[in-house]
Amino acid sequence: MIKRLFIILLVVFSLPGLQARASHIVGGEITYVHSGDTAFGGVFYHKYIVSLSIYEDCLTGSPEAIAQDNPAYLGVFEGSGHPVELDYGPAGINYTSSVSVPANFSNACVSNVPATCLLKKTFVKTYYLRPNATGYVVAYERCCRNSSIVNIVNPSNNGSTFYCTIPAAPIVNNSAVFKYYPPQIICLNNPLYYDHSATDADGDSLSYGFCAAFNGAWADSVKPIPYYPVWGDSVTYVAPPYSSQVPMTGFPPIRIDPVTGIITGTPNRIGRFLVNVFCNEYRSGVLINTIKREFQFVVTPCSKVVVADIPQYSTDFNTYIIDCADYTVHFANTSTGGFAYHWDFGVTGAVNDTSDDFEPSFTYPDTGTYTVKLVVNPGSTCPDSIRRLVKIYPRFHAAFVDTGSQCPGDLIRFTDQSSSTIKPITNWYWDFGDGSVATSEDPTHSYQYGGTYNVQLVAENIKHCIDTTIRQIIMESFQAFAGNDTIIVKGEHIAFDAQGGTQYSWTPATNLNDTSIYDPTGTYPDTGHFVYVVHIVSDFGCAGYDTIRVMVVANSELVVPTAFTPNGDGLNDYFKPIAVGYRSLNYFRVFNRWGERVYNSTSLEVGWDGSYGNKKCEMGTYFWEISFTDRFGKGGFQKGDVTLIR
Repeated sequence: MIKRLFIILLVVFSLPGLQARASHIVGGEITYVHSGDTAFGGVFYHKYIVSLSIYEDCLTGSPEAIAQDNPAYLGVFEGSGHPVELDYGPAGINYTSSVSVPANFSNACVSNVPATCLLKKTFVKTYYLRPNATGYVVAYERCCRNSSIVNIVNPSNNGSTFYCTIPAAPIVNNSAVFKYYPPQIICLNNPLYYDHSATDADGDSLSYGFCAAFNGAWADSVKPIPYYPVWGDSVTYVAPPYSSQVPMTGFPPIRIDPVTGIITGTPNRIGRFLVNVFCNEYRSGVLINTIKREFQFVVTPCSKVVVADIPQYSTDFNTYIIDCADYTVHFANTSTGGFAYHWDFGVTGAVNDTSDDFEPSFTYPDTGTYTVKLVVNPGSTCPDSIRRLVKIYPRFHAAFVDTGSQCPGDLIRFTDQSSSTIKPITNWYWDFGDGSVATSEDPTHSYQYGGTYNVQLVAENIKHCIDTTIRQIIMESFQAFAGNDTIIVKGEHIAFDAQGGTQYSWTPATNLNDTSIYDPTGTYPDTGHFVYVVHIVSDFGCAGYDTIRVMVVANSELVVPTAFTPNGDGLNDYFKPIAVGYRSLNYFRVFNRWGERVYNSTSLEVGWDGSYGNKKCEMGTYFWEISFTDRFGKGGFQKGDVTLIR
C-alpha cells in the first residue's frame, strides 16, 4: 500500500496546471459533524461530514491560484498512518460555498481604512468510517504562504497543513466550531479584543491557546495529496521574541485566555503575522480532539478617530486590577477621541452597575471576577469599546513575626502571619536585608554581624493578591574581647580591660584579684606563661569567649629587628622595636644614609612602613635611634641599623 501511495503522489505532482503558488491563502481549518451510523454488507460505520474551510485573499491573490483551489484534495488516515481514502485529481472535492468575509471593522472610525477582500471557501465531504482503536486523521495541504509574513522564516517556499482528528472507538464526537471570523484589520498601538472561542454540540469542556503552524506542501508541489504523518515539521519562527506562543508582539502582550478564548493585547509592530489557535475538547477529563485555525493577522497604522482603552495594571490576562484591599475600585480611562463614555461594571443581574463618568469609582457587592466594558461615544457614528477584567478578593495582608536571640550567629525563626479572605496563601518571598533570600513559608536565618536589617516579606495568595511588609531586625553588635596579648617583667602587675558585655567571668583565677569584673588586676611575682579565658554576656543575652596571653620575663628587654619587607603581604610590613619593662618611649627615629630623618614617633604601636613623604623609600640600609625611660625612672638610649628589603 505504501509503494502504491508514493506512485500516486508522483503522478499527481506531475499533473499540469498545479504550479500556481497559493500565496492567496491566509488561513484554514477542518471541522466535522457526526451524522448518525449505518451498515453496509453487515459492517458498521460512523457517518462523519467533514468541512474544510480555507480563507482566500481576493484582493491581491492570483486569480489563477484561487481557481486552482477547486477541487480540494483531502486525505483520511487511520491513527496508525494507514491511508483510508484519498480524494485527489478528478475525484477531488468541489467547494459547496464561497462567502465574502466581512471586515469586522468600523470604517467610520478610521480615516485611512485599507482595502480588504477575503473569501471563505468551504469544501464538504461525507465519510463512512469503521470504529477503530486508533481514530482517524483528516488532512489538507497547500503551498505557498505569503512572502510578506514577518514572524516565520522563508514563508513563500513553505506550505500549510490543516488537519483534524476523529477519536477512537467507543467515542463518537462532533468537533468544536469557532464562532467568529478572524479580524482582517488590526490597528497598531490600539487595544485588541477578539473573541476566538468555539461552540461544541456535545457540551465538551473547551480550552484554548496559541500553537505552532505546520509546513505541508512545497514550492515544487503546490497542491499535493496529503501524506502521513500530516503534522510534519513546525514552521521556523523568526528569532525571539517570536514563537508559536508569541506570534505577535504587543504591550500589553498579545495573549489568549485559555478558558474564554478571547485574544487581547495592544499590537506594537506593523506587519503580517501567522497565528495558529487550538481548541482542545475534553470529555470526562480526557482530551478527545483538538481543532486548529490558522490565520494571518495584519497590523496596520490606522488613524482611528476614537480608541477606547482601559489600562492594564495587572500581569493577569486582560486584567485592569486585582483589588485585595477592599471592594471599591477607581477606574482609569486612557481612551482618546471621546466626548461621551458609558461604563458597565459587569455585576450580573444588577441595573445600577453603570456610569457615564469619565473615570468613575464603583463598589462591588462581593468577591469574584467581573468583566468591565467601556463604550466611548455610545450611539454615535464612531463608537469604540473595550473589555477588561476586574478581580475583587479582599482582604489580603502580609505580616510576620520573628523569634530567637538578637545575637550574631544564632538562628532566628520567621513565621508568616499573613491573613487572606481567599485561601490558601501560595507564595512567599523573604529578603533578610543582608543579601540572603528564602521562599519557604516559615524560614530560619542567622546574621553573622550586628546591625539593623530591613526584613521584607512579599506574600501572594491563590488569587494573585500580593502584599509587602517590612520590619526592622536589630542584631547586637556583640564581640567578646579579652584584650591584647602582653609581655611584662616579673614583679609588675597588669590591669586587664575586657570589653563587649555587662557580665564577665575569668578562668583560671591564677594571679587575678577578681574573676567577675571586666578589669581585674594580675600580679606576677615570677616568670611564666599565662593564658586566660573570659566569658562575656551582653545586655541582650549574647554570650561569647575570648583569650588573652600574658608572658612574664625576668628583666626589661628591648628587641629591634634587623630587617623588614614593606611589600603589603602582611608579613614584616612595619619596622618597630619590642620593649618589655619600660616606663615610656621618648622617641623612635629612623634616618637614611644621608642623615635625613624619614620617620619619627613616640609610640611603639605603629612602626615605620618604609615610606617618606608619601613615596616608597629605596631598598638599602637605614639607621635608627631610641630614647626611653626604664621602669625605675632612669633614661636610656640605643641606636643601630635596619635593612629595607622589597
